[in-house]
Amino acid sequence: MLYNIFLLKGKNIKDLSQLNIFSYPNDLVTIEKKDLLRNIIYDHDHEELINNCREQNKKSNLQISNLSSTNQYQISEPIPQLIDSLNIYTTCVNQNISIGLIFEKDDNPYDYKDIFLELLHDFLNSESNFSFEDDIEIENLLLTLFIGIRRYGDEIIEKTPELEYHYQEEFFIKVFLFGIDEVGKTSFVRRIKTGKYSDNYFTPTRKFNIEYLQDDAGFLSIWDMPGQRAFREKWLVGLQDSNIIIYMIDIANQRRFKESKRELWKILNRYELNGVPLIILGNKVDLIKNQQNGKTQEEHLYRIKKEIFEFFKFERISNRTWKFMFTSVKTNFQIENTLEKIFELSSYEYESEDFFD
Repeated sequence: MLYNIFLLKGKNIKDLSQLNIFSYPNDLVTIEKKDLLRNIIYDHDHEELINNCREQNKKSNLQISNLSSTNQYQISEPIPQLIDSLNIYTTCVNQNISIGLIFEKDDNPYDYKDIFLELLHDFLNSESNFSFEDDIEIENLLLTLFIGIRRYGDEIIEKTPELEYHYQEEFFIKVFLFGIDEVGKTSFVRRIKTGKYSDNYFTPTRKFNIEYLQDDAGFLSIWDMPGQRAFREKWLVGLQDSNIIIYMIDIANQRRFKESKRELWKILNRYELNGVPLIILGNKVDLIKNQQNGKTQEEHLYRIKKEIFEFFKFERISNRTWKFMFTSVKTNFQIENTLEKIFELSSYEYESEDFFD
């Protein structure tokens, strides 16, 4: 299974002092690890990576006058490397970019050759105006590659007998969890998987993650997507083949309601997602409960829910079964009920349904 991806960039890729390094989702490759970098670039396999880049650059220089705008990046054949117990698969783009995948030790990198090259070509030579000078675009590239290759590995290469069983028995449910940043998505996944919550675990996530959960009702694959603006256009990549989607809102932060509403409707208006069940989680209800102003808890929550429905225009939701639920990841409020509702809605035929608990 792929567990990390890195990109090395520099005017001269052999000059370590001038390298810019990007690593996702963890900083396994950093400028401080000079021996590792040196091995990746030119101390391993008789400089095979460097030689590949040189040969590719010669071809690129000969062909440069014939390149179209949709074929501006030349991508070399990936090579496998085993360095410091790291199972690495590296390719070179033009003369100054190296992109590497890091797999688990027993994986065969050649199983991923076609999907690696296909995704790279589609992103670099099909996406308009991609530039390696933009750090945000590089982060989006790494996120796209990570999602695509992880999904390929999980669904094609490494499907375990247990996963195979659940696919066959139709108990396997892909859950796509999304929402803008700082609403509590990753803490929610941690809560339902481990039962734990920590106030120190709330740092906004810039990483895509897949978690698996076995429950008496079935088997869940939960795709947790980062919510920062730079990553939202990649939500559609992860949404493919989802059995149910969950959108999380921070109901205690009304200043970002407009932004949250806009991002939700961008997704719901996609025709290819018609019929996919939806759960909308109004998270951080524990902060709202502390502002009752003399009202009973039920009266207070009813008023808040009515305001949220009106602002987000939930009455317009159609072509799918859907439900709104208040939650508090911090206090564990309605977390178990949410899990039950995931299995319940995933088994429904679509119908427009306003659950107003």
